[in-house]
Amino acid sequence: MTLADLIAQARTALDTAIAARQQEQDALMALRSDENLTEETVAARVATRDAADAEVTRRQEALEALEREQVREDELAALQARTVPAATRAPAYDQVARVGREERTYRPDQDRRGAAFQFDVRAAFLGDYDAQARLARHMQEERAERGQQIRSVGTGAFAGLVIPQYLTDMYAPLARANRPFADACRKHTLPPTGMTVEISRITTGSSVDNQSAENAAVAEQDMDDTALSVPVRTAAGQQTASRQSIERGAGVEDVILDDLFRAYGSRLDNTILNVATVGLTNVATAVAYTDASPSVGELYPKVIEGLSGVEGALLDQASGDNLAVMHSRRWYWMQNAMGTSYPLITQPGVVAQTLGANYAEAYGRGVRGILPNGTPVIVDNNIATNLGAGTNEDEIYLVDRQECHLWEDPDAPVYIRAEQAKAANLGVLMVVYGYYAFTFQRQPHARKIAGTGLVTPTFTGV
Repeated sequence: MTLADLIAQARTALDTAIAARQQEQDALMALRSDENLTEETVAARVATRDAADAEVTRRQEALEALEREQVREDELAALQARTVPAATRAPAYDQVARVGREERTYRPDQDRRGAAFQFDVRAAFLGDYDAQARLARHMQEERAERGQQIRSVGTGAFAGLVIPQYLTDMYAPLARANRPFADACRKHTLPPTGMTVEISRITTGSSVDNQSAENAAVAEQDMDDTALSVPVRTAAGQQTASRQSIERGAGVEDVILDDLFRAYGSRLDNTILNVATVGLTNVATAVAYTDASPSVGELYPKVIEGLSGVEGALLDQASGDNLAVMHSRRWYWMQNAMGTSYPLITQPGVVAQTLGANYAEAYGRGVRGILPNGTPVIVDNNIATNLGAGTNEDEIYLVDRQECHLWEDPDAPVYIRAEQAKAANLGVLMVVYGYYAFTFQRQPHARKIAGTGLVTPTFTGV
């Protein structure tokens, strides 16, 4: 990760902190309009606002520190470019590529797709001396800027990752759903051996009753347990690349690994949501929402019904750390609703006149917002959208985060790079794999909202 990437992340974090602080300020102003408010209530809200304000300051200072570091790095790079080692004789004037003071032969602002470069490659092959001279000058410029990092042409599927180098940073990775829900689950370290995780579940508990009379026998019930066997699964993928593409391309191996790692995360997350028998969709108790004209106002009571079921199943084992997990299309549909009604019971951190709050976080960055009763929302596009008789429904899952268990190896996924296996073909085999286990049945509790009310949404403001 480069300094530029860190600066971009810091700016995003600062924008998020500013938005959160503004939300707290809006909530404070709404509270002050209440004639029945107490000083304690206002003080608590002011403290929350001040905490958000402090977070803005912290994020701002972090961004400014990174920007100062970037300025210094740029100064050093410029200084290094002007420095000539004493033991090296300076080249002749006409042998120097003065990048920064002379225009580049191929410039991204004038030829973003590299058409001029490709034309010169073809022309040089056919004997065009002017094209050959331009290509030679381009190579001098590349050596002056990147030195030993420069690579020559690549081949095959990676033709978009070869010279001119300014195009390689613009490669478009395959978009994937990745693992938003898996990242929100309760994490455990996978045991070092074995292909099954065994958990004891108490299925028959003790008995306590009122004593019928003095010296009479008190109630007794033998406790009993049932083993919950959780299988350890293996997610893996491979890619074979030619040695030519790796050795003479630019960043090809990094592109392959990035795609494999994100594919691994998507498969793991998809499995814990959708796999047969033990996936969340198959263990959750359904809360039916059947409606030919669904609306957000009608859906929300189903959410409360589902959360009531979660707590009713867990009883004193409920942590209160609940989550609502939904597809992005459902989250945006819930945000499109307009109306004058709002809950009669206010919730901490939610302005009374609104139906929840959007935190404006990017996809896969954790909690996206909260529902009217304060339940955090995780948006995950591994949730199926082809469910139901019309194959156009999705589902909303309601769970206690502390009972969504995920075991992973701390080093997963593991990367294997094998050259000998494909040596006769001049290929390099890259394999990514990892072991994991999961369960939602240690304390069965999950609920899912499902039915015709969750067909493909239409954004009509209701």
